[in-house]
Amino acid sequence: MSKFAVSCGTLVLNGEGRLLLCHVTNTAAWDIPKGLRDPGETSLEAAVRELREEAGVVFDSARFRDLGEFDYRRDKRLHLYRVDAGGELGDLAQLACTSYFPHPKTGAPTPEMDGFRWASRSEISRLCWPRMGALLLTLDW
Repeated sequence: MSKFAVSCGTLVLNGEGRLLLCHVTNTAAWDIPKGLRDPGETSLEAAVRELREEAGVVFDSARFRDLGEFDYRRDKRLHLYRVDAGGELGDLAQLACTSYFPHPKTGAPTPEMDGFRWASRSEISRLCWPRMGALLLTLDW
């Protein structure tokens, strides 16, 4: 067993080279769709599932290009994939998160992500948490 948890995520790029970001509910931050592997799941299976659950986006797994595993936090590594979506996702109005957590005050089921946008490289540092923004800016996308 690795001493690191591995979170698996996907960089979804549109035809203009902008990155799909999901707004993290109850925070000011945006993030890529990502999450921990379920038992018995491969990194690719986890990335495909997280993209479906957090944004409602489904691509054939053959379209996912493996970017590798990266240091992320002292206790977590990040395994990333890339999908070139071109113009397939349009204006993002149809995207929806189907992954929920209990609201901290009411306990009501609350979607993990509550908004979606395209972001250019120049917007990443302002939109994402510092650690995620720094990592994304080291990658060639």
